[in-house]
Amino acid sequence: MSDKDPRSFSLPRRTVLGGLGAAMAVPLLPKLAFGQTAKLATAAINTTGLNVSDSVVKVGILHSVTGTMAISETGSVEAEKLAISQINARGGVLGRKIEFIQEDGASDWPTFAEKSKKLLTEDKVAAVFGCWTSASRKAVLPVFEQYKGILYYPTFYEGLEQSHDVFYEGQEATQQIIAGLDWVTQAPIAEQEGEWLVPEDKRGIGGTKGAKTFYLLGSDYIWPRTSNKIARKHIENHLKLEVVGEEYFPLGSTEFQSVINKIKLKKPDVIYAIIVGGSNVAFYKQLKAAGIDMVNKQKLLTISVTEDEIRGIGGDNIVGAYASMKYFQSQDNPVNKEFVKEFKTMWGADSVIGDVTQAAYEGPLLWALACEKAKSFDTDKVIAAQVGVELDAPEGKVKVHENHHLWSKTKIGRARTDGQYDVIWQTKEWVEPNPFPAGYQ
Repeated sequence: MSDKDPRSFSLPRRTVLGGLGAAMAVPLLPKLAFGQTAKLATAAINTTGLNVSDSVVKVGILHSVTGTMAISETGSVEAEKLAISQINARGGVLGRKIEFIQEDGASDWPTFAEKSKKLLTEDKVAAVFGCWTSASRKAVLPVFEQYKGILYYPTFYEGLEQSHDVFYEGQEATQQIIAGLDWVTQAPIAEQEGEWLVPEDKRGIGGTKGAKTFYLLGSDYIWPRTSNKIARKHIENHLKLEVVGEEYFPLGSTEFQSVINKIKLKKPDVIYAIIVGGSNVAFYKQLKAAGIDMVNKQKLLTISVTEDEIRGIGGDNIVGAYASMKYFQSQDNPVNKEFVKEFKTMWGADSVIGDVTQAAYEGPLLWALACEKAKSFDTDKVIAAQVGVELDAPEGKVKVHENHHLWSKTKIGRARTDGQYDVIWQTKEWVEPNPFPAGYQ
């Protein structure tokens, strides 16, 4: 199905799920039951010529480890390698150990397309875990659809897309953008569907007064522009509030003083920031240098800055800012604590884990569970088996929807000086993914 075909997506704008249904549920980490299926003959589980032997199955990892997006994508690579190592330690998939072939997209969209074609046609990998920006995903999408590969895409994104060959592990617009805007404006739906996790005196300025005016910022490519288009429609058409400015910057930009001056002049209630990659370092440092006080005076809500980016930004430069995500490293649950421990053991005590990094970790786990369920590595069989699979992930339980996105909760975090977020609010239940919301296209 193309990204312009909204068939079967006339869902309500926001739907939450209370019951978990009867889908396949497997606990995470030490209790994962990989390798339990009796070893099947290679000819029976690989009928389409994938790179599968009696002992090994090859997969691809495709992210930017060089260029401006490396600051964001390196964590995804680390998380995918951790998941693969854990699966292998538990017996592998269908009796085969996973070996990965890693390629560098180099923050360049044509390179992503070239490398994805190599992975599918030359290396014949059984699945690819990769991409970060929507531009890179759009570049590889026709390649996966032509050569019938499977892509596990970890990043929150603008929605308006569904493909037979892609599983979208990050939240789409209705789960992240709309839920976040409802929260910062204290719209009634936010109170009905959400719950505060901290007392009133710990919520900061975002939890004490609803916002009325917004200044939209973004990097200049598909995801920020489309996301801000959706945000503007929600702000103006649904919340009946005002956008007082909107500006975009090329990837890698480091000069933001001009727009900061405009923000100081316009005095918006909320700076809504969708700047990505290394540009975040310059932006937040310049905000602080200009005297923008996000702790006491100026609300800033981002959907692009995770703990990975804060490593470069510095906690002191972003303290007080809010983020709308589905995962924060500071979440207090047993699965996340074990995940953080194993991640730091593998990648160093000073490593951090952001929303996309955690989502990337889910990719190999979801794929392996689908292979075990299908008793095959064949692409079409794995894709069919993937729908309905549940996972007790570090973020909390998730479930694969028939539209290839994940049911998940939306959370609001407030940035601390140590580079972590305090999770202050979340939706009470899963938010159903709806990549084609009526009235936002």
